[in-house]
Amino acid sequence: MDYIIKLAFVLLIFIYSWFFQIQNQEWDQVRSMLKDANNMAVHDASQELNEAARAQGRLVIDPAEAYATFRHTLQSNLGLDDGLSPLAGSRLQAQVKIVKFDIVDESTGDTFPLLYEDSTYGITKYIQGPSVIAVIQTQHPVLISRNKVQEAITVPAVQEYRMNR
Repeated sequence: MDYIIKLAFVLLIFIYSWFFQIQNQEWDQVRSMLKDANNMAVHDASQELNEAARAQGRLVIDPAEAYATFRHTLQSNLGLDDGLSPLAGSRLQAQVKIVKFDIVDESTGDTFPLLYEDSTYGITKYIQGPSVIAVIQTQHPVLISRNKVQEAITVPAVQEYRMNR
């Protein structure tokens, strides 16, 4: 009887460890997907230039078009609906939130290079030209219920034009 109790205890610890490892792998995969999608989305958003300003030799990103393109690219690459919730068949389990979308360009009067800092999301970067900065977030995948709630997966991305002057 003593042997069976010990064996059950070891089996329980093994199964718990196995699920914990699967949960960590899921976190890694979801974070990687978010990072790739965010990189593509800020790249696409940075392409939405104001053509009138461009004709005058200035690179100014159209904020409304850039944000719409950013959302569309996220939806396409992550399998999300209009509310940024996962569609059937999506690898994600929770809604994606755009927690920051910022455009830094010549329309704001900034000169480049510029030190961009955001301590909330841990972004510190010397920006060489007009840029789109975005931070997206989704809930940590949960396979094992625990008392401690895991922090959300937060992924920043920066896309910049390098000015040759």
